[in-house]
Amino acid sequence: MSVFLDSAYDNHELVTFGHDRATGLRAIIAVHNSTLGPGVGGCRMYPYPDDDAALRDVLRLSRGMTYKSALADLPLGGGKSVIIGNPREDKSPALMRAMGEFVHSQGGRYVAAEDSGTGVDDLREMASVTPYVSGIADNEHGGDPSPSTAYGLFVGIRAAVVHRLGVDNTAGLRVAIQGLGHVGFLLARLLRDDGAIVYGADVNAINLQRAVELLGVIPVDVDDILFCEADILAPCALGAVLDEQTIPRLRSGIVAGGANNQLATPLDAGRLRDRGILYCPDFLINAGGIIDVHHQRLGSADAAVRAHVAGIEQNLLEVLRRSDSSGESTDAVAEALAMEKIDRQRNVEDSERVSPADPEMPPAAAMR
Repeated sequence: MSVFLDSAYDNHELVTFGHDRATGLRAIIAVHNSTLGPGVGGCRMYPYPDDDAALRDVLRLSRGMTYKSALADLPLGGGKSVIIGNPREDKSPALMRAMGEFVHSQGGRYVAAEDSGTGVDDLREMASVTPYVSGIADNEHGGDPSPSTAYGLFVGIRAAVVHRLGVDNTAGLRVAIQGLGHVGFLLARLLRDDGAIVYGADVNAINLQRAVELLGVIPVDVDDILFCEADILAPCALGAVLDEQTIPRLRSGIVAGGANNQLATPLDAGRLRDRGILYCPDFLINAGGIIDVHHQRLGSADAAVRAHVAGIEQNLLEVLRRSDSSGESTDAVAEALAMEKIDRQRNVEDSERVSPADPEMPPAAAMR
């Protein structure tokens, strides 16, 4: 399929395909918008069924990163990369170095970070051949931004609970978490400590067992977790789980999770609203990781990072208020708010680039 014909193409600035015969690397880098800064986003490794699926995923993910960084007030654009392959079988240090060389070939237009299927050790292999890597700082988490992602989700859930239920904590509320990997496990711990009743499911039996034994998570079959009777549903696995088939079966009043691109199509935001389900846009509440990555590059103190991540709560409340006032879906409101910030920056740059006082500019009459 032509990239320009793909349904997820949205005037992306850069889409590059990379292949390394020696390591078997097949990868795609996409930069959606760099008005606010270089495209920064995770490097995902996943066994896509075909190249079209990989292309569609990287296009949707990079677009989401544009909105995510803008709403988080970061001087970053939207970028993402995907490696086509099974991270448990096909990954090797050589392959990750080859990916680093591919990232380096973009000259800094894209900066890679951790994502599904890759970890800090993989990013360090990439960093051995390129400086355009983030999320490997020598801090208490070893550079892993997952704790910040989980904390951002937690404050987002708290904001949704305040807005919908009028209470300022999750004590006694039932939360169903789909996916108990790095982010899902840490979110479960925060919710448990806040007094929530946590249900969980994961395709990886080890992840589920760990959450059950260490956190007291109530196990649920992976096929049933989306449809648990719960106050809050937190999708924290892969995307596109909310569609015209699953939405009518949901039994949660709030959807707030860490997975990217939870909506299969833009129409699904309206379907959730029509059912009276409060949807917290994923690119807004899962921004803790990219905020952490940004501050790692700045060398910020932990307190500054946490304060920035905590701002997700007020950002979400603003989106929820605007949605209530306008009648638009929360997803549409959040995207519009992000584009407002991007357009303001673009207008500033345009005015600085072309000033009436610029002696090099011809007079208006001459231009006509």
